[in-house]
Amino acid sequence: MIQTIRNAFTIPDLRKKLLYTIFIVFLFRVGTAIPVPFIDAEALKTMMGGITGTEGASDAGNLLSYLNILSGRAFENATIFAMGIGPYITAQIIIQLLTVALPPLERLAKEGTEGRKTLNNITRITTIGLGIFQGTMYYLMLRSYGVVNQYDSKFQNIYVSVFVVTCFCAGTALVMWLGEQINKKGIGNGISILLFTGIVASGPKVLTTFMAWWEMAKEGSKQFYFLIPGMCVAFLAVVWFIVFMQNSERRVPVQYAKQIRGRKMMGGQKSYIPVKVNMSGVMPIIFSSSIISIPATVKWLVYRGKTYDTFAYKFWSIFDTNSLLYALIYFMLIIAFAYFYVAIQYNPVEIANNLHKNNGAIPGIRPGKNTIAYLTKIINRITLVGALFLSVIAVVPIIISSLTHISISFGGTSVLILVGVALETVSQIESQMLMRHYKGFLD
Repeated sequence: MIQTIRNAFTIPDLRKKLLYTIFIVFLFRVGTAIPVPFIDAEALKTMMGGITGTEGASDAGNLLSYLNILSGRAFENATIFAMGIGPYITAQIIIQLLTVALPPLERLAKEGTEGRKTLNNITRITTIGLGIFQGTMYYLMLRSYGVVNQYDSKFQNIYVSVFVVTCFCAGTALVMWLGEQINKKGIGNGISILLFTGIVASGPKVLTTFMAWWEMAKEGSKQFYFLIPGMCVAFLAVVWFIVFMQNSERRVPVQYAKQIRGRKMMGGQKSYIPVKVNMSGVMPIIFSSSIISIPATVKWLVYRGKTYDTFAYKFWSIFDTNSLLYALIYFMLIIAFAYFYVAIQYNPVEIANNLHKNNGAIPGIRPGKNTIAYLTKIINRITLVGALFLSVIAVVPIIISSLTHISISFGGTSVLILVGVALETVSQIESQMLMRHYKGFLD
C-alpha cells in the first residue's frame, strides 16, 4: 500500500488529487477544533463525561457516544462540525430506502445522469433538514445541562439559540460539501474518507486507555500485562480477517458464443462475473448501530445516568450495549440490511439479460429463468456469508465488553471502516495508475 502511494506521487495529475484530498482532510480537522460560541467549556466537559465514558459512565455505548467517535471527538467539544458526516449518511440511507418504496424516486434513479443529479439535490436538502433537527436537539440537551450561556434578556437568549443551531447546521452543510469535493477532485469516496479521518482522530483516546491499563498493571493488576499484548494480537487478527473477507469473491464462469463477422470468427472468450462476499460494505453496520442505539440514548436522556427501581428503567436497561438482547437484535439487523443493500445493487434479472444480449451464458445453465434462478441462489448464499462476517465483526466486541467490562463496543465497527476505506482508496489509486500507464492501439 505504501509503495502504491509513493508511485502515485510520481504522476503529476494523480499527485494533485492526493494533495487536494489531504487539504480537504486538513480543513475537516480544523473545523472539528473550532468551538461554537456561547458554550461553557467546563460545564460541557462535565456533561460529556456521562456520554462518552470519560468519567466511567456505564451507558457510554449509546448513540451519542457513537456519533462522537464518527465525528472525530468533535461532538464532545461542541464544535461547528459536531454533527459530523452523520446527517449526510442518514439522508443517503433514507433516499435509498424511499427509492425502492416510492415510484417517482424509482423513476428518477432510472433516468441516468439527470435523474441522479435530482436525487443528489434531494439528498442535500434532506441532509440540511436533518442537520437542523439534530442541531436543535443537541442545543436543547446542552441548554438543559446549563452548558449554553443564558442571559437576562429573552431576546438575547433567542439570538443565542438561533445562532448555535445555525452553527451546527452550517457545519453539517460544510462537511457535506467537503465530502462532495473529494468525490469530484480528490481520491476515494468523500464520506468514507471523512469517516476514516474522524475515527483516526480518536486514536489518541485508545492510546490513553492502554496507558491507563499499563499503570494498573504496575500497581498490581497483573492481568493487564496479558491484556495489552492480547488486545494487540486480536487487533492484528481482526485486520487480517477483514482484509481477507473484503478481497474475497465468488467468480461465476461465463462463456461467450462464437460469431462470424465478415470473414473473421469473433467471440468465444471465457470470462466470469465477480460476486464479492461483502457487497454491501460497512453501511449495514452503520445504519443498524444507529437504530439499535436509540433505546440506550433515550434512557440516558430521560434518567441522566441515575439508577431507578422502576419497570420503565428496567425495560430501557435491557437495550444497554452490554446486554445479550442488544447483541442479538444488532446481529439480526445487520443481516437484514445486508440483504437489502445487495437487493438494491445486484439485480439477477438485469445480469441475465445483459448476458443474453452479449451472447454469453453460464456453462451448464440454460439462459432465461434458469440463469436468473442460478444467480439468485449464488447471490443469496454469498450475501449470507458477508452478512455473518459483518455481524461477527460488530457483535464480538460487544460480547467481550460484557465479559471484561472494557468499553470496546464499537471497536469492530471502527476497525472495519478503517480497513475498508484504506483498501477502497488504494484500489482506486491503483486503477487510476493503470489507466495512465495504458498504451492504446495507435501508440
